[in-house]
Amino acid sequence: MRVIVAPDSFGDTLTAGAAARAISDGWGQARSGDEIICAPQSDGGPGFVDALAVSGGEMQTAHVAGPLTTSVDAWWLLDSETAYIESAQACGLALLGGPPTRESALAAHSRGVGDLIVAALDAGATKIVIGLGGSCCTDGGRGLVDALGGVQSARDALRGIDLIAATDVENPLLGEIGAAAVFGPQKGADGSAIEILEQQNREWASTLENGVCRSVAELPGAGAAGGIGAALFAMGADRRSGAEVVAERTDQVELLQTADLVITGEGKFDSQSLRGKLVTAIAAASASYGVPTLVLAGQVELSASEYEGFGIVGAESVTDFAGSVEDAMRDASTHLRGLAVDTAREWSIWRHR
Repeated sequence: MRVIVAPDSFGDTLTAGAAARAISDGWGQARSGDEIICAPQSDGGPGFVDALAVSGGEMQTAHVAGPLTTSVDAWWLLDSETAYIESAQACGLALLGGPPTRESALAAHSRGVGDLIVAALDAGATKIVIGLGGSCCTDGGRGLVDALGGVQSARDALRGIDLIAATDVENPLLGEIGAAAVFGPQKGADGSAIEILEQQNREWASTLENGVCRSVAELPGAGAAGGIGAALFAMGADRRSGAEVVAERTDQVELLQTADLVITGEGKFDSQSLRGKLVTAIAAASASYGVPTLVLAGQVELSASEYEGFGIVGAESVTDFAGSVEDAMRDASTHLRGLAVDTAREWSIWRHR
């Protein structure tokens, strides 16, 4: 049996690549005769570069500004003259060193993403693809632009560069469905902090508009990664689906056409997963080729009746396997591997459901 292992990241716990390796190891332990293909996926958030690196290129590292006051070592991928950058490598929630707070929500910035763009330009990249998602900042990309010397200098530096903002987020920068209002709470922002961030981004949007003679705040995706999307659009970027970028590079369609089973997963398989998120998108694509999908997730909050219409034949929880959320997160890779072993042993039961 040919098994394609194509998970998303498990939040801040496991990258897509680490999750794919854990599932593949566990499945192979129980079913050594199966052909297992690792094809980690991403929608532009954490694990974006890790997923892309499976298909080649050279991983690079750069010492860049972190989201607060300390610097971090961030990975990015160079393949010929194309650079793939993951914003979460420089300003991801996981870099806070602890739970987000009101103070971190107000202080976090995107300067490190700008540093990564500089590194890509210095390496001779003529195309730069920036995955957006999982950020802890809501600065509208101001830090990114500052790292490039300001609005006009940034425009000059990126003139002639094929710039891509890779995201499946469609939120604008401002308003009730904007970056601060929708994503601020998960970054630690309370009501008053959201108001402050909204006002700062409103002023920043005006600065961008005056600098490039173009309004970008209301464009779909402008609110991605705390508004980094808006700054990239002002710099001339086009928007592409992050999931599609990864799918193309990993030959997802060809893999699905030749698969007998697809295994995918994410941190929490819940009602949000059914609204176009990567896991159900993969399942639906697999179903179009008659291939069943299994979901192994950190937590499962859906019943079979809610997800079966997507071609998913079963969903299993790492938390249930480990006994608690705390235990599941403490050694996520080991528990995910163990869950894959158990699920593989029971596959004959799953496929007849």
